[in-house]
Amino acid sequence: MHGCDLLVVGSANADLVTAVERRPAAGETVLGSDLAVHPGGKGANQAVAAARLGARAALLARVGDDAHGRLLLDSLRDAGVDTGPVLTGGAPTGVALITVDPSGDNSIVVSPGANARLTPADVRAAREVLASAAVVSLQLEIPPETVAEVVRTVGPGTRVVLNPSPPADLPAHVLAACDPLVVNEHEARFLLGDPPDAGPGAGPAPGAGAVPGAYEEWARALLGRGPRSVVVTLGAAGALVCGPGGTALVPSPAVRAVDTTGAGDAFTGALAWRLGVGDGLEAAVRFAVRVGAAAVTRTGAQASFPTAEEVDRL
Repeated sequence: MHGCDLLVVGSANADLVTAVERRPAAGETVLGSDLAVHPGGKGANQAVAAARLGARAALLARVGDDAHGRLLLDSLRDAGVDTGPVLTGGAPTGVALITVDPSGDNSIVVSPGANARLTPADVRAAREVLASAAVVSLQLEIPPETVAEVVRTVGPGTRVVLNPSPPADLPAHVLAACDPLVVNEHEARFLLGDPPDAGPGAGPAPGAGAVPGAYEEWARALLGRGPRSVVVTLGAAGALVCGPGGTALVPSPAVRAVDTTGAGDAFTGALAWRLGVGDGLEAAVRFAVRVGAAAVTRTGAQASFPTAEEVDRL
């Protein structure tokens, strides 16, 4: 019997955000707004998104023994995430330093801190937790050798979901474990080595009902690299599901987008949870698309993640 629906293995960061009139040039100092500190990191975001929906979710991560680490642990617990597997110490908590200009464009410097100290030995020590999870979800804000160790350590009945963000090359045995590999357009381009353009612009237009055929070609090409299934997220157009049985477009409900920060994490956390409770891949993606749509209607990352009742109202 599985101990949790979803175990997320990944990063936990404190996001330090300030608004600026313009980003500084080399050697220049500019004044910013009051500093806002938010809980973040792809791993923590996915776990919070799933727990807020009602999942039995746990997080295996590493934070520092500092104020930022306590902020993250508090936010995880408040959302209902099991923080038992979270490790403390070894380095300061990871931090993302974010400046936002009036147009909404941001510049980000990430100091991985404790995230870079989540080791294969930590994974082996958590073997029982990994074996008891229905689904394990991974991203790439932790060391690649740790990701590879997770894939080697999971139980035979545990499903692996991986979002290769930030993009990096993946070993064959890691790709082979993915069911699904979840990518956006940029991540797909990286893994495929800059494939042919899928159409004008950087993806489907908001509300677009049709997806250019090149996206299906990308999904099938990624499937040919070894994962058991592939999901390509397409923003306002929804998501493309690709498995041995073919491809299917899952459209997104039309919403007024306010802030897309964290929407991909909300999507992946929701998808992984629904797979963990027994949904088929397409059904899980249909739910996750609605979660992602709800998340973009509010500002922030974790603060924007919806409850199941809010998703039902879409």
